[in-house]
Amino acid sequence: MRIRYVISTMLFWWRENKLSFEQECDFLRSLGFGIELWPSIRGANECRYQRRNWTRLTEATQDMLVAMHSRSDGPTLDEWNEQIECARMLNANIVTELPSLCISEQFDIADWDFAEEVVKMAEQHNVKLCVETGNLKAAREVGRRFDSICYCFDTGAPNLDPAHSFKQYVDELIDRMVHLHLSDNYGRVDDHNPPGLRGGIPRGDWDYLLESLNRHNSDVIAAFEMFPCMPDVMIRQACDFLFDTMKWPNRPSSLPDTGRGGYNPL
Repeated sequence: MRIRYVISTMLFWWRENKLSFEQECDFLRSLGFGIELWPSIRGANECRYQRRNWTRLTEATQDMLVAMHSRSDGPTLDEWNEQIECARMLNANIVTELPSLCISEQFDIADWDFAEEVVKMAEQHNVKLCVETGNLKAAREVGRRFDSICYCFDTGAPNLDPAHSFKQYVDELIDRMVHLHLSDNYGRVDDHNPPGLRGGIPRGDWDYLLESLNRHNSDVIAAFEMFPCMPDVMIRQACDFLFDTMKWPNRPSSLPDTGRGGYNPL
């Protein structure tokens, strides 16, 4: 088994700017991590994978393990070809969500001809195309149709899926699992918290994933895919420390769940 680790540039959302990319790469490199690129700065439209940016990408990520998250703005075949060529240049896998292949998450609409063209382009350039979960049924069907498709297992997805367990996701995907998105959540929204939340994904599920990777002698890239912490996470972590660990008095009491107290600006 081999696991190599990268950090998703999602971590820098709302802090990055047009001049910060090199600093982000240097920071992650100094910690021993590779990088998983998102196609653009949060809130910006310019795609990093356009040809005019290739020299900058190559120089900034020199000697780093690189993975790429596909464009999610409805890329055309020409835009897919451009980002696949970029991935070949960076020796990177591409992780894609189903809609970028013109396949709906509900699996009721699918342009299989479009998806086939994208898969062929990736094969021709020797680029691994990894479908992210997501909808487990849809991911399995894409894998059934295209032998070269690999899987990216998003560890937060099963915690939001009442129909399938964490272990079911692992068992269904493990044979072609080459990429991981490591994140956690409380089972309400996919807010990409750091792994190990108290009240998040059970420890036994994390153990099962590692045991399965080891049993199959898997070679995977594991990306820490984390948002900057949401307010409820910071409040919960602070309260756990002060009131549970340190036993400070007069802990505030939450109001009864009326459905109006959630905070989800995503």
